[in-house]
Amino acid sequence: MSKSIMIMGCTSDAGKSFVVSVLCRIFANQGQRVAPFKAQNMSNNAAVTHEGGEMGRAQYLQAIAARVEPHTDFNPVLLKPQANVLSQVVVNGQVDHQLNAMEWHARKERLWPVVKACLDRLQKEYSLILIEGAGSPAEVNLKKSDIVNFAVATHVEADVFLVADIDRGGAYAHLLGTFMCLTEAERLRVKGFVLNKFRGDESLLADANDWLYQQSGVPIVAVLPYTRHRLPEEDAFFHRSRAARGAVNMGLVMYPYASNLDEFDSLAYHDEVQLTVVRHVADLENLDALILPGAKHVAAAMQYLQEEGLDVGIRQFIDRGKSVLGICGGLQLLGREVIDEFHVEGGSFRGLDILPLQTRFQKPKTTVRRMINWQADELSVYEIHQGESEALEDSLEVFIEAGTGFRKGNVYASYLHGLFENACFCRWFLQPLGVQFSQQANWYDFLDTELDRLAMELQPRLEQIIDYGQLT
Repeated sequence: MSKSIMIMGCTSDAGKSFVVSVLCRIFANQGQRVAPFKAQNMSNNAAVTHEGGEMGRAQYLQAIAARVEPHTDFNPVLLKPQANVLSQVVVNGQVDHQLNAMEWHARKERLWPVVKACLDRLQKEYSLILIEGAGSPAEVNLKKSDIVNFAVATHVEADVFLVADIDRGGAYAHLLGTFMCLTEAERLRVKGFVLNKFRGDESLLADANDWLYQQSGVPIVAVLPYTRHRLPEEDAFFHRSRAARGAVNMGLVMYPYASNLDEFDSLAYHDEVQLTVVRHVADLENLDALILPGAKHVAAAMQYLQEEGLDVGIRQFIDRGKSVLGICGGLQLLGREVIDEFHVEGGSFRGLDILPLQTRFQKPKTTVRRMINWQADELSVYEIHQGESEALEDSLEVFIEAGTGFRKGNVYASYLHGLFENACFCRWFLQPLGVQFSQQANWYDFLDTELDRLAMELQPRLEQIIDYGQLT
């Protein structure tokens, strides 16, 4: 039977995904066959496996960190928010329309057997499973429907480590408070506390660490320094740069339920590019190019553009000769009409009518990874959409590939995600804007190097946790 280590957090964004990613690379570098796992993820940042299944981006990255092929067994349940109280439910990589309409607590009866089956398969195939919790195990209102925190830890008899973000303040209260909300059996699984994002003199923590041990009997096993990195965020977009003089400024329209934003990380971290969030018309000033990203609810995105006057602002931006690129949902918004008879994403509506396109939504969902030959290079991309679009006028040119991409003048649209993760596409798009290129690597090659750097820097800090995962 394989070993299991589980990283839980006192809050969301405490650093669970980051710690698991780094541990995956450390153990993989030691020669262990390690698998990441998170039973249930809530995020519109989704990835597509080679088998065509959807999974959370965090576990996709962790699989890369572990040097194993990403698989939906690593994230059997993915919730993709598309309204305040509505999420699309993806199970074993495929949309489950029955679960979409089921009450939250009633889902456990259907989902827990799925989670257990994935865990059982992973335990047979891997020597170590590195498990990520969700939110906080202290959310007592969700305890009866838990399929992601201590239900998982108990099933695989995992050693649990609890992470707190000390940079936020209140970390010791978070750790002790979370610990006290656990049952006696759950507390026995907690082997240590982790302080994440610490800045300053670590010796100043000694008295507080002793106090916490006296209160709980659980030691602080790792203090991780505030570490700047370029790994993708799990389910948000934290880049907040503003348009700056002398830089190449690119805007990313942030409408409700914008999705797959991590595919633009290569731009956000580019030394010569300022990637700025666009929420209002004034944000369009001083931009050199604009991106309309994917959207999990295109009707809500269109309504937002109209309410903010961005529909007019985007047309004026294009009239000034600036480049605009729509990806997936962004492609659909640039079109003339979206026909959604089944209310897959909010019903039918008129688009921006910038490109003569008609999109029709159907229930079958396209999820596929692709390799496309383009301009003497190869693009590694993926599709993840339910709408299919067709040209209404012959004036539309093909962009990259017929059927998935369209162009009219300085407006480009594509169903292909991950374009900017390819160095050849970055070069093609950014050089006309004035960005200079040397030998830039593809984004996932860069991430591989970044994972090795983080593993080397943080391994000494994580030794006490690493000891729990060593083979005997």
